[in-house]
Amino acid sequence: MTSHQELRTGSALEAQTNQTSITQVFRYSAATWNTHRIHYDKDYAVKEGYPDVLVQSHLHGAFLTKYCTDWAGRDARLVDLSLRVRRFAVAGEALTTVGAVTSVRAGDEGRALVDIELIETRESDNETCVEGTATIDVPLTWLAEGALS
Repeated sequence: MTSHQELRTGSALEAQTNQTSITQVFRYSAATWNTHRIHYDKDYAVKEGYPDVLVQSHLHGAFLTKYCTDWAGRDARLVDLSLRVRRFAVAGEALTTVGAVTSVRAGDEGRALVDIELIETRESDNETCVEGTATIDVPLTWLAEGALS
């Protein structure tokens, strides 16, 4: 993972993998009041044309949020996150998120805004499930010399 002290456009962030499970997907459905049967009833999901119970779009979003906040830690703040689910993932699959800094710009006094491109892939076939972007407010001390655009 790129050290916080050397951030610049093009910096790659370490990958993070989330192992999904049927129990996790069921609990997430319950916690978010998502009653769509494709998230907990395998027979129904298969009838709808899927191989198994599906991971919810919002759970993909939670994984991307966790990726950003785990990387940012306490000294930074997630300002914006957007994502687009491109392909489904089934419960039981490992989903890996990677990030890359696409720009660094001035923020408030002593701060900078770091824009990150995010990609989540299924480990089973390396297909992209989610594409997203995030903006994280960080201390200027995290930046490489000359990193501000």
